[in-house]
Amino acid sequence: MSPTDDHDDKNQRTDRQYDKIINRDIAKEMRASYIDYSMSVIVARALPDVRDGLKPVHRRILYAMNELNLDPSKAYKKSARIVGDTMGKYHPHGEASIYDAMVRMAQDFSMRYMLVDGHGNFGSMDGDGAAAQRYTEARLSRLAVEMLADIEKDTVDFQPNYDEEFVEPKVLPSRFPNLLVNGSSGIAVGMATNIPPHNLTEVINGVIRVIDNRINGRKTGVDELLGFIKGPDFPTGASILGTGGVRAAYRTGRGKVIVRALAEIEPINSQRDMIVVTELPYQVNKARLVEKIGELASEKKIEGISDIRDESNRNGVRIVIELKKDTNANVVLNKLYKNSQLQESFGINMLALVNNEPRVLNLAEILDYYIDYQEDVITRRTRFELAKAQKRLHILEGLLIALDNIDEVIAIIRASKDTAAARASLTERFGLTDEQSSAIVEMRLRSLTGLERERLQQEHAELSALVNELTAILSDEKKLYAVIKEEILVIKAKYGDERRTRLVHDPGEILEEDMIDEEDSVITMTHLNYIKRLPLNTYRSQNRGGKGIIGMNTRDEDDVKSLFIANTHDTLLFFTSFGRAYSLKTYEIPEAGRGARGTAVVNLLNLNEGEKITAIIPVQEFTEDEYLFMLTKRGVAKKTPLAQFSRIMKNGIIAINFRPDDELMGVVRTDGRRRMFVATKKGLGLKFDEAEVRQMGRIAAGVRAVRLMEDDVVVGMDALDEAGRILFVSERGYGKCTDAGEFQLRHRGGKGVKIYRITEKTGDILGVLKVSDDEELMLINSEGVVLRIRVADISKMGRIASGVKLINLPEGVNVVGMARITREQIEKEQTEKDEKEQTTDKELNDEL
Repeated sequence: MSPTDDHDDKNQRTDRQYDKIINRDIAKEMRASYIDYSMSVIVARALPDVRDGLKPVHRRILYAMNELNLDPSKAYKKSARIVGDTMGKYHPHGEASIYDAMVRMAQDFSMRYMLVDGHGNFGSMDGDGAAAQRYTEARLSRLAVEMLADIEKDTVDFQPNYDEEFVEPKVLPSRFPNLLVNGSSGIAVGMATNIPPHNLTEVINGVIRVIDNRINGRKTGVDELLGFIKGPDFPTGASILGTGGVRAAYRTGRGKVIVRALAEIEPINSQRDMIVVTELPYQVNKARLVEKIGELASEKKIEGISDIRDESNRNGVRIVIELKKDTNANVVLNKLYKNSQLQESFGINMLALVNNEPRVLNLAEILDYYIDYQEDVITRRTRFELAKAQKRLHILEGLLIALDNIDEVIAIIRASKDTAAARASLTERFGLTDEQSSAIVEMRLRSLTGLERERLQQEHAELSALVNELTAILSDEKKLYAVIKEEILVIKAKYGDERRTRLVHDPGEILEEDMIDEEDSVITMTHLNYIKRLPLNTYRSQNRGGKGIIGMNTRDEDDVKSLFIANTHDTLLFFTSFGRAYSLKTYEIPEAGRGARGTAVVNLLNLNEGEKITAIIPVQEFTEDEYLFMLTKRGVAKKTPLAQFSRIMKNGIIAINFRPDDELMGVVRTDGRRRMFVATKKGLGLKFDEAEVRQMGRIAAGVRAVRLMEDDVVVGMDALDEAGRILFVSERGYGKCTDAGEFQLRHRGGKGVKIYRITEKTGDILGVLKVSDDEELMLINSEGVVLRIRVADISKMGRIASGVKLINLPEGVNVVGMARITREQIEKEQTEKDEKEQTTDKELNDEL
């Protein structure tokens, strides 16, 4: 080649190189490259998926361990082998990051529920690192197996690994909501996530409530879930101060909670105390904490500490802080909370990937996305199992046809030149498919035995039933939800445990209830469901037979239906004509003047169209050993534990089921050992043992309490002690007191005995109450006039007397409601009155 030709060739190559140069704006190029890098970090490294709560590295570790068959029943395998397989097949980002992630999943102080069962030194709360991977061993934990359950049944999508030699799951099936249960933390580009761990039992209870609401066509709000998921539950225990931060985080996805160590003051001798710390805030380095407390003591920032030592062992944390003589231990402890990590804040930021996009989620959204995902997982698994069952069923149908015609089948096979010819002949003769004819040709002689034939027929029947069941699940969303519920309840039964982190009141946190004065109030309600609240001291005692004072101005089309007395801090349980229960705090009912009508209940409760309030009961505390005894107008009774009504959603819950022509009449609180007294409108009464009505669930219908005449209905009931009096009040304002002993104890279900002589003057019975002489009675008539009288002023009479006039009523006006004012309420009212008078006298004296 000549020098000229060589020069021309070089020029041509240079021209081709210049042709490949693309002119780009450097700012746009940097912006695009940074966005690509950011999304890579966000999606492929730093943030968890809302469906299984895992980052890619954790998901790949668990899948690699599953591929190595490291389930809990198998022997441990070297961590180096697990790390090597994970790095070589799925996660080419360095063994250190993989091993660190695996170690964390094996630390009981980092994970609320460990996903890796580690054997060896996996670090400590003192900040000690794990031993080298060649020294430690690991296998999957039992709960991790539930994360991977049914992954081989086409439940999730797979994608090629980094070099397309293998495939890996995009997400794990995750039988439980791991994002909440174990939490997650990570820093991406421009964003971070910090989701605290939670109690498995509480989270699953929340999932069940969401599913139940979906079945009933209702949406679940965060406030409702707060009744089930109380707050974070850290593996190291400790205490969360206040609920404001928890509520904010659950409602908005962001919040801050204050976590305080569990510390107790114990005496060393008569003059010295020591502070013993047994639980630390989450992710606090114990060794560094002890060192910091030592520095605070030596620098005199906290005085009174004589010694500090770490007595922790494999049984738990124990830090002992000895104090000097006559040192106030509470003062030292409060200073330690302020100046050391014995009290830490935990910032909650519930950021997770939803369809590969980072989103801040509230509590309800996380559970909704999880349940949506489980619907997809169960649907895909069901389709997989259905296809498998149908395929096997198809083969069995061919085998059974062959057994029914076995002589002819054998003749066809013997006459055929080869296997292909035999299959073709069988297909043509019996109308079989290729799969069926192949199975017949490969059938062994032992299949001709009677037992083998019975086995095939039994398998055919079982598979037919399975196909019907799987088809029903795919066609009915409620059955699909039932499967999800059943499987997650199994997880709860196997792995659920008690909370470790306590939720305690923060003295510095001001709740809405704290701003409300605690006082007794009179609640009145009309037939058209208007309700109002008034202080009890609005009404003063009058003599029997008085006219009363206006308590509510009623309209022509409406009149007062009932009244009762409750404390402003009580929870009011509203029971309706639909057999549902709702709840409201007493102070949430607007206070109104004596003459006001009040507020429509529909503005306070989410009642359904046509739903009316039929009974209201105030509750101070939802104890485990108390019951709600319910009675319908048709005489059906039911007893349900009070605790079952402690968490009532805004849309209410089912309280009792009854016939369409029946209605809930009343509800009383009992201890399960009382005598129940039931009164009917026509003057019959029945006293029976409460134990005759067994404990039932909320949705039960109840049992017969009293047998009624055709034109009679139940109008009142109360729970009696062995002694005491029963007050009877009639519609026309007559009443009497009768000793409870005058009524013989009978069995439930009877007609009862005569308890009141009804005349045109008295009218029918309005209701009954258990009373004592040191109590007072409040009556309200249909025009809203209220009378308050002393029970001691009401005459004591026999079983069938008519009673005396309690209140003067105009023509056409009836008594519609009554309430008992207890001795405690009267004494409290008098105390408040005396204190108010003393304050007034003091103010007058000061002015003088």
